[in-house]
Amino acid sequence: MKSPLLAMSLATVAFLTPEAQDRSQTRSMVLSRDGIVASEHPLASQAGATVLAQGGHAVDAALAANAMMSVTAPMMCGPGGDLFALVYDAKTGQTFGLNASGWAPQALNAEYLRRLGHTNMPQSGIHSVTVPGAVDGWLALHRRFGKIGLKQVLAPAILTAEQGVPLTEWVAAYWKESEAKLRTNAECARVYLPQNRAPRVGEVFKNPDLARTYQRIAKSKRAGFYAGSTARAFLKLSRELKGTITSADLDAFTSEWVTPISTDYRGWTVQEIPPGGQGIAALLMLNIMETFPLKGYGAGSADTIHTIIEAKKLAYADLLQYIADPRQAKVPTTHLLSKAYAHARAKLIHPSRAMTGPEPGRPFHPGTDTTYLCAVDAEGNMVSWIQSIYSGFGSALVPEGTGVLLHNRAGLFSLESGHPNELAGRKRPLHTIIPAMMIKDSRRIAFGIMGGFNQAQAHAQFVSHIADFGLNIQEALEAPRFTKLTFAGRDIRIEDRVPAAVREELKRRGHELQVQGPFSSVVGGGQAVMRDESTGVNYGASDPRKDGAALPQPFWTRQSSAASPRKR
Repeated sequence: MKSPLLAMSLATVAFLTPEAQDRSQTRSMVLSRDGIVASEHPLASQAGATVLAQGGHAVDAALAANAMMSVTAPMMCGPGGDLFALVYDAKTGQTFGLNASGWAPQALNAEYLRRLGHTNMPQSGIHSVTVPGAVDGWLALHRRFGKIGLKQVLAPAILTAEQGVPLTEWVAAYWKESEAKLRTNAECARVYLPQNRAPRVGEVFKNPDLARTYQRIAKSKRAGFYAGSTARAFLKLSRELKGTITSADLDAFTSEWVTPISTDYRGWTVQEIPPGGQGIAALLMLNIMETFPLKGYGAGSADTIHTIIEAKKLAYADLLQYIADPRQAKVPTTHLLSKAYAHARAKLIHPSRAMTGPEPGRPFHPGTDTTYLCAVDAEGNMVSWIQSIYSGFGSALVPEGTGVLLHNRAGLFSLESGHPNELAGRKRPLHTIIPAMMIKDSRRIAFGIMGGFNQAQAHAQFVSHIADFGLNIQEALEAPRFTKLTFAGRDIRIEDRVPAAVREELKRRGHELQVQGPFSSVVGGGQAVMRDESTGVNYGASDPRKDGAALPQPFWTRQSSAASPRKR
């Protein structure tokens, strides 16, 4: 007779199969037959899941999560910033893109700033502010896809802004590092340094002014932000700081529905927002990478990493040279995305020597503060959604009484005469924030990874992890990443989970490595959802590099969700 201890040991060994022991991810995917929301903060995901439970569309859920993120992590996003989204409509089988990035004021142009003594675009101050596009984007998406009223969608964020939210470690640390910036504007300091200092971990931050702004938007839609008291406060601030923004700039702005651009990579169709965003750089990278046998090289090998880094350098050289607002500049999208062009560019990659990389036409100051979120509902509608105020806490300018941080997205324009991205009135700057989707057979994935100019290269790595190496969406988010945030030189930031032997081989090839921690925020943080149409099951994943979570719609709401009437 076996002893109880031996029996227990044998049972334990039987339970711990090799598959159970050798996990390559710190979190499990979230699976559900109902909707899932993945975002960078649990309360934002919860807000979205709550809206799904109330009968909302995936777009309603994403909007609720975005509004909540503006309360829980205001350095990343908010109504004072820009928005891009890809929406898959399950009824029609079509994917729609929305460009809700704001334009420069009519009276602001490169010559005007050059006369003021600027040689590069200011990264702060009123001239770094373009018209915020996010709210118009919210409304455009809600009009087209929303199933419940806007007041209901914004209710979780309004309540949280009024009652307050305890700060997480990551958010509090970022806030502390930004104290000096937040003091540069009196209204910003009043709202965001409530005790004349940054709130600390666990302290409750309230933003009743933002709650009232959301209430005005819920009640008056566009007029609640681009007109009325909110707009008057914005214009008053602009006048005080000798800015050029006028009521006509706010009145005339509108979001733009766009057709996604795409490429095929190892049988997956990968979709991105068209220029002037950097999504085309991700597709350029993938086209170049496809000419190399990455699967044969092996996941995380020196050959694979070297190839992706070099593909990034080539793609970003084109990004800087050609990409701008297509309404005011000729962008050769078709040529850049041709496979023949990728093959020609790929020949420039030396297998054992790192390129120095092309010099950019002007110095860029990449912002890294963006929020990405995604949602899928029980019907299979899916949204890939990204929103940003550019640098951390944006411009640190807050119109009085609004609680709204204005972004500093104009900082991505060029002052170089004749450059495609040269600052001009009613022009949109080159944009870093990009949502994405990838589709193969019955599987559709919405994904995104924030982090300024890191985003396109992180997208390419995520796609490769799935298409080349068969990782699931959680593994693909968690896999060690690397990034090149400059546009010249051989410097690479790489996580220390990449084996030392691989790092040494990369150094031998000429790459100058800056080794980061195991899950570094430098390489961005991502979210993903997937739907498998063959089973009707949804999957969610959230990157441990952020505070986020993928949360499902409570299953017991399934019947009430299906029965909910459409309300406006």
